Order: sequence, then structure tokens, then C-alpha cells
Amino acid sequence: MRFKDIERIVKILETSSVSEIEVTDFLGRKIRITKCTNNTQAVKVEAPSQPVKEKAEKTEQGVDNLVAIRSPIVGTFYRSPAPDAPPYIDIGDVVKPGQVVCIVEAMKLMNEIESDVAGKIVKMLVKNEDPVEYNQELFMVEPL
Repeated sequence: MRFKDIERIVKILETSSVSEIEVTDFLGRKIRITKCTNNTQAVKVEAPSQPVKEKAEKTEQGVDNLVAIRSPIVGTFYRSPAPDAPPYIDIGDVVKPGQVVCIVEAMKLMNEIESDVAGKIVKMLVKNEDPVEYNQELFMVEPL
């Protein structure tokens, strides 16, 4: 989807009484925009052919079965939904597929990043408020 298309969707959402819009384009990519109470939008973008997890290289402990949760977009990484809120996850937490693990802000839109694998968080590779690149590893997960 082009930026102008996303802008149009946001304007439709802002002017309507609807609280959430989900659109799928002809390539199977999905975008979901949700109204939040603090006047921001939470956006989830899914790309069906782009893997969110991949095998990681061996770590210093020699564990080679870790899976990376990667950023699907360029933006700013946030561990929690608000500055005064607790983080979504910490090292040692067990996550399941579809569970929100962080937010990546792009163009003033808050994009919830979900785990694609069930497992235990063993490593955080990004600090809060750090800029992240497309496909950058954010967390390492030991699959269960």
C-alpha cells in the first residue's frame, strides 16, 4: 500500500464512529488501524511472504535453536504502550504466537509487533526508543 492510501484510511477512521479498520490489498498484505484513547492510531501491517522469524546464528552459549523476532518496518522501538506503562515483555517471559511484544512507531503511527513463535524471551537486542531498520532483530526467542 502506498502512503497516500494509508492516509486516506486514517482520515476515514478519524471522521467515522468506527474504532478499527482492517484492509487487505490484492497482494495479501493487511493493515489494521485502531483508534486509541490518547488520539494516536495503532497500526498492524502484515506481509504474508516476508518471514518475521528466522534461524539465528549460534550465540556465545552455543545455542543455535533460537528464533529472532524482527521488525517488519523502519521506525522507533518502544517496549511499552506508554511511557508510564510496564513493558510488554521482559527477558525470561514466555510468549505465544500473536502476543504483542513491542511497538514500532513509524510516521506517528504506533505499530504493534507480535510474536510469530511460542517460546521464552532469552535476549533483547534493542533498547527502548532506539531507531530500528526493516528486518532488524529485536528479540531472540527459545522455541518451546
